[in-house]
Amino acid sequence: MVFSSLIRIFAGMKRRMGFLLETYVLTVLVFIAAKVAFMLYNQAGHDFTVGDVFDVAYHGLSLDLSTALYFLIVPFLVSAVSIWWQGKALGIFLKVYFLLISIAFALAFVADAALYPFWGFKLDASCLQYLESPTEATASVSTLYVAVALGTIAVVATLIFWGYRLILRRFKPTAGTPRRNIMETAAYLLLIPLIVIGIRGGISESTTNIGQVYYSQNQFLNHAAVNPVFSFFYSMSHTMGDTAQYQFMDEQECSKLAAQVYTTESIGSDTLLTTTRPNIIIILMEGAGEEFAEAMPYLQQLKQEGIYFTACYGNSWRTDRGTVCALSGYPSFPSLSVMKMPQKSHTLPSIAHTLEQEGYQTSYLYGGDINFTNMRSYLVATGWEQLISMDDFSASERTSARWGVRDDITFKRLIDNAQCTMHNAQLAAPKKSGKSGKSGDSGSLGDSGSRFLWGFSTLSSHEPWDVPTKTLDDEVLNAFAYLDTCLKNFIEPLKKQPIWEDLLIVLTADHGINYRDIDLSKPMERNHIPMVWVGGAVKEPRRVDLLCNQSDLAATLLGQLRLNHEAFTFSRDVLSTTYRYPTAVHNYNNVQLLIDSTGHILYDFDARQFTINQSTDAERLLRLNKAILQTTTKDLRMRK
Repeated sequence: MVFSSLIRIFAGMKRRMGFLLETYVLTVLVFIAAKVAFMLYNQAGHDFTVGDVFDVAYHGLSLDLSTALYFLIVPFLVSAVSIWWQGKALGIFLKVYFLLISIAFALAFVADAALYPFWGFKLDASCLQYLESPTEATASVSTLYVAVALGTIAVVATLIFWGYRLILRRFKPTAGTPRRNIMETAAYLLLIPLIVIGIRGGISESTTNIGQVYYSQNQFLNHAAVNPVFSFFYSMSHTMGDTAQYQFMDEQECSKLAAQVYTTESIGSDTLLTTTRPNIIIILMEGAGEEFAEAMPYLQQLKQEGIYFTACYGNSWRTDRGTVCALSGYPSFPSLSVMKMPQKSHTLPSIAHTLEQEGYQTSYLYGGDINFTNMRSYLVATGWEQLISMDDFSASERTSARWGVRDDITFKRLIDNAQCTMHNAQLAAPKKSGKSGKSGDSGSLGDSGSRFLWGFSTLSSHEPWDVPTKTLDDEVLNAFAYLDTCLKNFIEPLKKQPIWEDLLIVLTADHGINYRDIDLSKPMERNHIPMVWVGGAVKEPRRVDLLCNQSDLAATLLGQLRLNHEAFTFSRDVLSTTYRYPTAVHNYNNVQLLIDSTGHILYDFDARQFTINQSTDAERLLRLNKAILQTTTKDLRMRK
């Protein structure tokens, strides 16, 4: 009896479900067709093959599937209403809806393809500002160009609407018995969670974002894979905010003040390394502020063995922001994340990109979801050639911790891959007679151009602190003790390997965290992070007591490698004689901290007042704080 009732219910749902499925599939196909059209229209200057077209469609499919579900919501609701009421108004409503989204899709597709040659990035909400002045917006193109664009929009919208009309004509819901209607309605309710999960891209920590479709070192292919409709709405929820609030003074005064802080030259830098072409591993330790020093005794040992920057401060409070600061030498911002803005983040300089040009092989390892906060798109765009994430581990390893793969497992993968890279480089290097030593410019492998740069973000020292060992009762301290053990188990074996001779390991934190009474009310303690350089490439133990930011890593490292770093506008070589005014900046939620030799201030730009004033020259420091923010936000706005 129950089984036969279910059969009748599903038979009654067939027409409605078929309508929804056909609508969804057509929307996805429209998105895929738009990608192909985008590539064909913009093929000038962008070499790609037929295989690349299929790759773009494949890698962009997850974003298309999610985006299509947004536009299925209205048909889904109308279909649910039709269970109880089959009025003609429903058909008229759907016809108008399909017409509107057909026009919207056509506008998005044509604008995306047409603007790309000018902008170099995907359609986003920034185009809306030009609608306020349509004359200026069209001044650079001919009347014929505008006419062709409008005609194309009309044709594309007509074709899309025609497809929806064909589906709509077959949508003829029939009335059922009250019992069947109740059962069918219940079935619709059960579908709602599935739609929500599909929209957010699954049940993992990461939600649907642009970065998940990035797969190539060729940015054109990555951009082609991005759904322009999703990109537009996504950018509206991740805008730069009202940056006009950061215009405090005339540009001349602002530039003069900012020039005191930011220098881009390396002159007379101390030589800390035995080679200017070491193999390099940069490790960003999750949340590992100096407040956890006692829980990390091995890290304290490394401070004595290597180069310890004693007064380094994190630029920001989140991993996505701190990662950009460390790897690109770019500042953080009080109310936005550059990593979440692919159209901006792909313009940034990076250590990886600079070293890639010097023949380095670049790889990045992260045991979590690398799509989280658009990390994938940022890493790919800034020169990291090989990415390894949780997807490259076994199912049991992926679930070894809440955030992904446990640190002991990823450290093991790091050392295996680094040694494998080194071994391959040694096999590829030409054999030399005699004993080779260090020249001061490069080691033996440097002569063959076979060097590597590895980046690695740890994750286990993050709430909920689920680590496999327990050495301390406090779960937070225990997590950092576990990280410390992972460091030891990673570095000590390396010391006994040939790879150690030319190796430089940079250890720093992505940011500090709140712990017990150390919170944002104590910004000096909370945001003080370690930066330690160790390895056989380090000439001798050294303490660098100069005040600096994690964003200064890029210029300081490249300065030691004797490489130009003018592109790193906001990164300072703290070992250069040009670094005459040591400062450190930290910001969050429209609040910015500035530290110099006079003390520090924490200023709230919403409240327009000091939150903390511990400086002997606070008003001057505030003026400088404003100049820094005005300068950095202007730079971000100008990046295209």
